[in-house]
Parts: sequence; C-alpha cells; structure tokens
Amino acid sequence: MAMRVSFDFLVSGFKIGCSVSRDSLSFSTLEALPSQESLPSGQSVLVSIVCAFLSYVFFKQWRASRFNGVPYSVPIPEQVDPDWKGEAMMHPSIKSNTDYLIQCYAPATGASLGKVTPAYPEDIDAAIRSSAVAQVQWAKTSFDERRKFLRTLLKYILDNQDPIAAVACLDSGKTKVDAAFGEILVTAEKIKWVLNHGEKALLPEKRENSWPLQCYKKVELRYEPLGVVAACVSWNYPFHNLLGPIISSTFAGNGIIVKGSEQTAWSSQYYISIVKGALVACGHSPDLVHSIMCWPEVAPHLTSHPGIGHITFIGSRPVAHHVAASASKVLTPLCIELGGKDAAIILDDTANLPSVASILMRGVFQSCGQNCVGIERIIATPKVYPTLVSILESRINKLRIGSILDDVTGVDCGAVISDAHFSRLEALVEQAVSLGARCLAGGKKYNHPKYPKGHYFTPTLLVDVTPSMAIAQHEVFGPICLLMRASDVGDAISIANSTEYALGGSVFGRNQKDLDRVAREMHCGMVSINDFAVYYLNQSLPFGGVKGSGYGRFAGAEGLRSVCNLKAVARDRFPRIASTAIPPVVDYPLKDGERAWRFTKGLVEVGYGETVMRRVKGVGKLMGL
Repeated sequence: MAMRVSFDFLVSGFKIGCSVSRDSLSFSTLEALPSQESLPSGQSVLVSIVCAFLSYVFFKQWRASRFNGVPYSVPIPEQVDPDWKGEAMMHPSIKSNTDYLIQCYAPATGASLGKVTPAYPEDIDAAIRSSAVAQVQWAKTSFDERRKFLRTLLKYILDNQDPIAAVACLDSGKTKVDAAFGEILVTAEKIKWVLNHGEKALLPEKRENSWPLQCYKKVELRYEPLGVVAACVSWNYPFHNLLGPIISSTFAGNGIIVKGSEQTAWSSQYYISIVKGALVACGHSPDLVHSIMCWPEVAPHLTSHPGIGHITFIGSRPVAHHVAASASKVLTPLCIELGGKDAAIILDDTANLPSVASILMRGVFQSCGQNCVGIERIIATPKVYPTLVSILESRINKLRIGSILDDVTGVDCGAVISDAHFSRLEALVEQAVSLGARCLAGGKKYNHPKYPKGHYFTPTLLVDVTPSMAIAQHEVFGPICLLMRASDVGDAISIANSTEYALGGSVFGRNQKDLDRVAREMHCGMVSINDFAVYYLNQSLPFGGVKGSGYGRFAGAEGLRSVCNLKAVARDRFPRIASTAIPPVVDYPLKDGERAWRFTKGLVEVGYGETVMRRVKGVGKLMGL
C-alpha cells in the first residue's frame, strides 16, 4: 500500500515542506515567513544542514521499516513462571543412572528442568538432509528477504527479553544482568551489524587484473553459500552462542546444524524454536536450522560428516584436537575458538582507578568468570598496584552470591555450571598461596544456605601472583580475580605473553606511546585500549585468537565470508572485441619447439620486464626477430 509522510520545518526565513513517499524524498518551499522569523545567515546554513541530515536519517529509517519484523510467538517454558520453584535433585548431574537421556537441571538450585533426548547418528543424518533441502530454496532468497527474517528475529528478542534471560539464567546459573550483557545485548548488536553491513560484505568484490597481458579481462571474487555448515558451541552463553553462528550462516545463504553443550540442552530447545518461528513467520522452511544435542561419543558423526561444509568450534583445547582430527577425515574447514587467559595491563599513569576497577570487576566476574574473553589476569605496574589491591579487596568481599530467584533483592554472582572443577580451583588457589600469593577473598566452594544443591564458588581475590604459579598459566573459567605485579611496561607485556593462550587483552593508561606499544606487542587476536572486550560488542571486528586460543575468525565481514565459498571469476571485458586465443606458434602440436620457446620468453619479458628496453626486446621475440 502506498504511503506518504509530510512535515514542515523552518530554514532561512522560509517554511520548507518535506515529503517522504515509498521510494523518494522531496522538499518544497511552502511560504516565506515574516522577516522576524528569519535566522542570521550563519545560523540558517547550520539549520539547513541539520534539517537535511535529520530528513535523510528519517528517510532511511522509514525505508528500512518496510521490512520490519513479522510478529509471532512460540511457547515459553513453564519453568519461567515466577511461581515455579522446582524440586532439587539429590545428586544434580546431566547423566542419568537409569536411561540415556540428558538430565537437565538448574545449577543455581539443583532443581530438575526435565530431560532431553540426545541425537543418534541417524538423527544427525536426517537433520543434515532436511537442512540441505531447505537450503536450496534459501540460497535463492534476496538479501532483503534475509534481512526480513533477521528483523523478525530481532523483534521477538526485544519483545521477549524477560523469558530469554530467565531461561539462560535457569540453565546456566548466571544472573539477569549477566544475561542482558552476554546473551541479549551482543546478539542484538550482531543482528544490527548484519542488517546494516552484511550485504556489502558479501557482494562480489572487484580485483585488479594483470596489465598488460590480461588488460582485456575483468576479475572478481564472489562469496557463495557453502550449503549446510555446523557449529559446535559451548554452554557459557546458551542463547548467544546458539544464535550467533545461525545469524551469520543463514545471511550468507547456508543451512546450519548447531550442536550445543549437553550442559544447556534444556534452553537450546526454546532458543531454536525462536529461530524456527521467525523462519516460518517469514514464509521459509524451519528445517533450514537445527539444534542437536548428543553425547560425546556421537559427536564425531557430525564433525566428520561429508554433508557439512564448514565447522565453527567454541570450546576447550583438548576437545578441539578431537574435532580437528575428525574433520580432517573429509577435509572440512574449521574456525576454532578455545578461550584464553586474557590479561588486563594497568599502567602507572592510569587515571581514575575506581572507574577502571569497575571495568575490571565486570571483566572478571561477568557470568561468574565463565567467559572466554574474561579478564583472567590483572597485571599492574608499581605505583597503581597497592591502590588497585585495596579497591578490589573491598568490592569483591561485598559481592552477593545467589540464584536468579533472588534477583529481586540483588545478586552479583550466580552459580557456575558444574561443581566438577571445584577441587581443581581450590587446589590452584592453595598452590599459589603456598608459593607466596595472598588470598584476600574467597578461594573455596560456597555452600549456599538456601540452595544446598547449587554450584557456587566464592568470588576470589588472589594477589601477588607470579607467572610461575599454575593458576597464572591455566584457564580458570571461574570467579577468581588474579592480580600480578610488573616492574614496568616491558615486564607487563612479558607477563601477559607468558601463557600458551592468546585470545584477547586490555591495557589502561594515558601515555599513547605506551598504549600503542602494548597493543602492538601483546600476543593475541584482539586488544581493547582503556576498555574491556569492546572488540566483541563491535561486530564489525573479526573475533578470534592465535597460539593456544585457536585459529580462524567469526564476526565482521571476515566471519561472514568464512562460511562462504570464495569463488574467483575471470571474464572478458569486451567479449565481442577481445578474448583469449592461442597463437599458432604455441598451439598443440608444436611445429617448432625452439620458436615456441623464444615466443614464451618474449611474452614473459613483455609482461614483466623491469625496463622499457627489456619489454621492447620481448616484443621482438614475439615477432620472431
């Protein structure tokens, strides 16, 4: 249906009419105003610019609204009901003693969330087949159609933040604020970036050709769908880790199978229904995307499946070795992200330490430290070290521990996903203390008086940590803040680079030369200067690390293109005038081998001669002189 919107504004003593129709933006002078309403010439120019800019913004937003999301709904798990409490399991575990099912429970309370049937090899085969069928039609969709799907998905997310966050909290133990930052905010940002910039990243890219030998050719690089891709993702962000690869892969024209962790199998059922619901609402097959859960012994059937064109893996290094070995059987390309031991370097000239400490606290304790780009080490130079210790000790000792059910009264740290690593964490802390570190807060498992079956570890502050201590080398993935002392900038960089991990990092200070040096010399895939992990919120940047933190990148243009077939295409610039023809002298069968050799030598010299004379001689050889 046609639509036209009009409004008026004042510019230089005239009332200007602005009219927006479906495909156009127009202005008209409606009437001159009395002289007293006129603006001085300088101001009128400024007002004109501002009004033109606002009109342009309004027009772009209005045009985008033509592809607004389609309203839809999906069933919300009954456990989200505020009155649902659940019954705590005697021994909370995802493995059942009576059957093969995945036993889901809330790590904050130990309450059962139900059971999920794991996939068998034949289930994986069926999911890939149905996705491949749906992908054939999906690959033919326009970018506008794919944007409509993403806007529909975004609309649902914005309208249903409460149940999305609640489900993530119940299944992973995090707090609502942690879910808002790590699940919803970053997912909305990813969708927004793809909506605004995804098409540009995937349009054919012109490349330079070789002059003069190929001056009659046009060459370009095309980004085409791979077919069906897969993602094996971790449990720490059940919503975002599931949707992230789906957003990129589907916009690139692929179908996708996402294998989530058994630890968060319950939430994945709801989250995949959100995606499938958006596809159906937009008139597409829900079979394009699938979420599967399986036990480790079945996973190789997916990672070595010939029907998969690419695998994104997010997880631990030991498991990555198995995934890479499995994928190598069919030479499936991989993008691997293995977490890190990220360092935040605090230099002596850092301003406003209390404010920086707030950033560090979020970096350390976001999702109870279960964060691949979380700050695992704080490295401070001598002048700021004691002040930072004092600030952090005071704040960490005040952190409140609890469940999503207590969020109404305020909870800072939720539960961790499992108690399986509590003894390891306690041993790491004890070993560090035995070697000279000081534990100023926490360091042990926490027995919650209200939730005795919940998995809680006390927020911990460990200071005077040195690189030789095991806790400074191994990824903790828990609510433990490590503070390390460095003698100067160079020493801080050396400490930051002393582990096998190299995912991200941060540096705080004011001296631009020092900041640039740290950013340049820190071994990692990403660096935030005077901030924490902002490189991930900014989805225009590729995400990933080096060394023991993996390889490949997702997010940004590079991430979109990584799930594409990069097809090089060369064609004639003027096909009716100039095209490739084989000269008789080098046509098979060769008539004169020596003459053919002189001709090809001349061809090389004409194309690549370093001097004019060399090229002239090359022409002579081409002519048989």
